[in-house]
Amino acid sequence: MHPASHRKPLKGRAAGGPVEAATGRQAVSPFARSLCFSLSLRVPLCPPRSLPSLLIPPSTVARVANMDSLAPFVLLLLAGLHWTAAEDTSWTYTGMLGQSEWSEHFPECGGSSQSPVDVVTTQTKYDPALTPLTPLGYSQHDNRPFALYNNGHTAVIELPDWMSLGGLPWLFSAVQMHLHWGSGGPSSGGSEHTINGQSAEAELHVVHYNSELYANASAAMTQRDGLAVLGILIGIGEETNAAFNNIINYLSRIRHANQKVLIPAFDVQSLLPKDLGRYFRYNGSLTTPPCHQSVIWTVFRERVQISKAQLLKMETVLYSSKARDPDRMLLQDNFRATQPLNHRPVFASFTAESGKELSSGEVTAIVIGIMCGCVGLAVVVRFIVKTVRSTSSWDVLTNNRPAPTHRSTPLSSPNASFPHKSFFKPLSASTRTLLLPLIPPIVIKVSSVCSGRRSGGPCDLWAGGRRRENTLTRACQF
Repeated sequence: MHPASHRKPLKGRAAGGPVEAATGRQAVSPFARSLCFSLSLRVPLCPPRSLPSLLIPPSTVARVANMDSLAPFVLLLLAGLHWTAAEDTSWTYTGMLGQSEWSEHFPECGGSSQSPVDVVTTQTKYDPALTPLTPLGYSQHDNRPFALYNNGHTAVIELPDWMSLGGLPWLFSAVQMHLHWGSGGPSSGGSEHTINGQSAEAELHVVHYNSELYANASAAMTQRDGLAVLGILIGIGEETNAAFNNIINYLSRIRHANQKVLIPAFDVQSLLPKDLGRYFRYNGSLTTPPCHQSVIWTVFRERVQISKAQLLKMETVLYSSKARDPDRMLLQDNFRATQPLNHRPVFASFTAESGKELSSGEVTAIVIGIMCGCVGLAVVVRFIVKTVRSTSSWDVLTNNRPAPTHRSTPLSSPNASFPHKSFFKPLSASTRTLLLPLIPPIVIKVSSVCSGRRSGGPCDLWAGGRRRENTLTRACQF
């Protein structure tokens, strides 16, 4: 899908000589002239109107007179030459023909609807009409091998045309898929699209063309609604992604540019995120020359993950140079920088609330915050409850204490009894459980000393140097 550039005019022979004497006009049919001018070629059979006529031998005149009968053959021949020249046009991501120079050789690369872009989630517009995408036939590979080749810019996997994509205004048939990655350096990036300024380690593109309106991808790629591309961001995970091994394990067989190999077919849908209902949608372009602005982009919110070993192999196995080249050049950093939106809307298939996706660090911080909050709340509640219980216990012991009265019988007398029995009213088991930790130490001591009273043991308390017996008999009952 690499288009052609404008080929430089070929220099013709010197002008100025007689033409066919009988007519005084150069013998070039209208078809030949229009065909040559439409292809921007300047050859002896296609003289510019503003220049003197070229000298054409009589034998050539006779052949040109019959050119209309060979119109289809000539058209195919010249178009093939024109396309071959386009395929030979070289471009790179850096250097003399790098990204900053693309627009000089490929004018559409300087257009106002270029891709990729940075998706700012707070500026997207929710569109309820964006339904989950439906891959059709992605898992029905019919056991026919896929073609994997190195085109000098990326690794491309050709897809059968029975694979298609539903959920769009038209039916789009699959063409190919390819990868973009970085170089493994810190903050080097790798994905072409970014979300909120954050790039992923790599990105997978699955390319489709509008098979309802156009005959093939070549015809569709120049039309506004011709292509639909899925963008899948790839991150680093702990486990190996078995689905991506169907591609990565065979990269060593296409190490150099223009090398091609057949690989076993596999389920293409296994490469996609599990959630196909959350994505961003905008109109953009091809991310490589000729940058045709004909792509309906779908960038999934969920990332797929591969292991660090898989990413390293992707970044270090392929070369952008050919096998016969003396200098080998690693194929790295094959991603285009993000382009301005230029007021293009970016739609989201989900709302901001449902689409909020937290990073592992954010989740950890939230969990720790919740735990700290719970501990703090428990401490405060315990302090309040303890204070209330302590105050209530002291109120009971203080308010229910009997007023001093005249004692007619000495306390030391065996028959003496405590006059205020209500203070020692027996308490329930649950009340005793709650009050025991809150009773002052002296009362706890009394309870300890009196614990044997229930079985008939003595209950003694020393106070003011005077021994008092049997005065706390009822107190021992609680």
